[in-house]
Amino acid sequence: MGISNILFIVLLAGAAFLFYRNFGKIVRNIKLGKDLDRSDQSDVRWKTMARVALGQSKMVTRPIAGILHILVYIGFVIINIEILEIVLDGVLGTHRVFAGFLGDFYVTFINLFEILALLVLLACAVFLIRRNIVKIERFWKPEMKGWPASDANYILFIEILLMSAFLIMNAADTVLMNIPYEDISATSLAHYGETGLVNPSFVVSDFLIGWLPNDPNTLAFIERACWWFHIVGIFAFLNYLVISKHLHILLAFPNTYFSNLYPKGRFDNLASVKKEVEMMFDPSIDPYATPPADENPAPVTFGAKDVSDLTWKQLMDAYTCTECGRCTSVCPANLTGKLLSPRKIMMDTRDRITEVGNNLDKNGPDFKDEKLLVHDYISAEELWACTTCNACTDACPVNIDPLSIIVDLRRYLVMEQSAAPAELNGMFTNIENNGAPWQFSMADRLNWKDEN
Repeated sequence: MGISNILFIVLLAGAAFLFYRNFGKIVRNIKLGKDLDRSDQSDVRWKTMARVALGQSKMVTRPIAGILHILVYIGFVIINIEILEIVLDGVLGTHRVFAGFLGDFYVTFINLFEILALLVLLACAVFLIRRNIVKIERFWKPEMKGWPASDANYILFIEILLMSAFLIMNAADTVLMNIPYEDISATSLAHYGETGLVNPSFVVSDFLIGWLPNDPNTLAFIERACWWFHIVGIFAFLNYLVISKHLHILLAFPNTYFSNLYPKGRFDNLASVKKEVEMMFDPSIDPYATPPADENPAPVTFGAKDVSDLTWKQLMDAYTCTECGRCTSVCPANLTGKLLSPRKIMMDTRDRITEVGNNLDKNGPDFKDEKLLVHDYISAEELWACTTCNACTDACPVNIDPLSIIVDLRRYLVMEQSAAPAELNGMFTNIENNGAPWQFSMADRLNWKDEN
């Protein structure tokens, strides 16, 4: 085992450890949410995950972006097999370890990877053009300034560089593998002739050979440089995921599995309110009775004021958000110029739960800052602009539900702070006094029939 193998193993172990630690913090943050039972209808849930996350069914509602995304998605998944070979080569000190037992099929194998790599490269280039030259409106909303815009561009550039390195590596390697083995068997380049491949030729990288130098040692340097750049870039990308919107690569599958299977217009009753109503209708319960001394129930709260009042699924939604903006682009409130952006709701929720998690790491579980999700991150104006039409939920390609967070935050404003808009307060008063939203007593409701 040489120094390069030891270095590779150290990098592999370090990257895996960092990812395990940082992804573990995200899982911890999600678990800070309230319990929610999503274990029902497992067969439906598996089908939903297969259709939406694996099958990308909601992406193709916008064909151009959908098809390009599918190319990147398929390329990302399948090229991981090629990464496995690189990892084995790095650990074992071999060169193209799969070539030995795949034989002639190995060339077909790599050709498939090269075609996918080229398609990924082209798709990423188109995505960059759409974002930065065509400037599609949903990518230029106020919440997309700064890091969100840079994050999207960084990942596209990284994928282009990784695919380019893979193709250049193959081009240089092809030349070296085609050198007669007897000409290099006594040199430091001997391992290039040990693959067993006879005059290999790859469908895409062969076009790059003419741009490369002829000197074998220079070619070997280029091949090794691209090899290391490609795999170290993969390790870096793995750890970049946990601070990026591209965490959806991992979370889209569980997030769609735990989707809300009820009709989108159905709202859940607050358990605390439901209990109070049931007590009102149960004559056997004395509402003025003193509870037993051994009972010390926690204070009842209504709605959500901070991320710890949301469910774990709502927090998973926030971490799964791709920031694609499809939700905001169909939001009628946003389209009419109001402040609400469903994408911003998810981004703010993610930023807040990340901040809470960082506070736990730095200051311990008892630390409380003075911030709240409502008001400090999301304003009441944003929340009350929502029409609860569910267009955002329907448009999301990974079944995120921004509306559930909006409703829970509005419940807090109404039931904890009595901070509903004046129009709603008037309606609440009428319902309380008249049993209906109108300013007519029950006895006067039919007076309209006597007006003629």
